[in-house]
Amino acid sequence: MESILFSKEDGIATITLNRPDKFNSVTKEIALGMQQFLKESAEDSEVRCIIITAKGKAFCAGQDLAEATHPDSPDLSVFVRQHYNPIIKKIREIEKPVVAAVNGIAAGAGANIALACDIVIATESAYFMQAFSKIGLIPDSGGTFTLPRLVGMARATALAFLGEKVPAREAVEMGMIYQYVADEDFENEVQKLTKKLAKMPTRGLAYTKLAFNKSLTNDLETQLAVEEHLQSDASHTTDYKEGVAAFLEKRKPIFKGE
Repeated sequence: MESILFSKEDGIATITLNRPDKFNSVTKEIALGMQQFLKESAEDSEVRCIIITAKGKAFCAGQDLAEATHPDSPDLSVFVRQHYNPIIKKIREIEKPVVAAVNGIAAGAGANIALACDIVIATESAYFMQAFSKIGLIPDSGGTFTLPRLVGMARATALAFLGEKVPAREAVEMGMIYQYVADEDFENEVQKLTKKLAKMPTRGLAYTKLAFNKSLTNDLETQLAVEEHLQSDASHTTDYKEGVAAFLEKRKPIFKGE
C-alpha cells in the first residue's frame, strides 16, 4: 500500500496516511489499510501504543470525493458502513492507547477519526473542521456521538451546522483535544508522549478505556459496578504487582503491559 504506511518500533505502532498531494483524503485503500493495521496492532503483544498520523501539511481532509462520486461507486452509506464505522469501532475497542498526531488540517471524517482516538495532540497550525454541511451531509465517523460529548451539544451543533475551522489552540480550550505544540516541536513531543504510554501498565490503561466507554451510556449505579469489576481485574495483573513493589521499594516501576 503506497497511500498508507505502517511501522513498529520500541512498542509503538505507527499508521501514517500518505497521500499528501490529496490532503490525505480517504480512499478505499486507506480505509481498509487502516482497519488492517489497527487489527494487527491489537493482536501484536509487542505493540503497547498506536499512533495515527499523516505525511505533508494535512492530517486528513475526509473522504476522497472523486472516489465517492464516481459513476461506479456505491451509495454513500456503503462507504460509511464498510470504511468508516469499522475504523471508529476498532479505535474505541482496541485495548491499547491510540494517539492521533494531527499534523495539519483534520476535516470531515478526518476530524472525527482523530477525535475517536484516546489522546489527540496537534501542531499549533492544525485545525479541525466539521466540513459535512458544506456539501449537504451530516457528520459521520462517530461525529454525532463524540463531538457533543467533548464540547457540549450547543457548541457541537454550531460547529456541525456552520462548518467553521477550529484552530488547535481553541480546540484545546474547548476540550475537543488534549494538547497542541509548536510545529517545530511536534515530532519530538509525539515521540515523548507515545514512548511514555508504551512503558505504562497497558492492561490498566485498557481497563480505564473500557470503563470510560461504558460510562457514556451507563447510569451511576451501573458504572460503579463496572469500576468494581474492572478494579478487581486490574489488581490481578503483573503490572499491578510491579507497581506496588516499586512503590514500597522506592524505585521506578518496570511495566510489561501484562
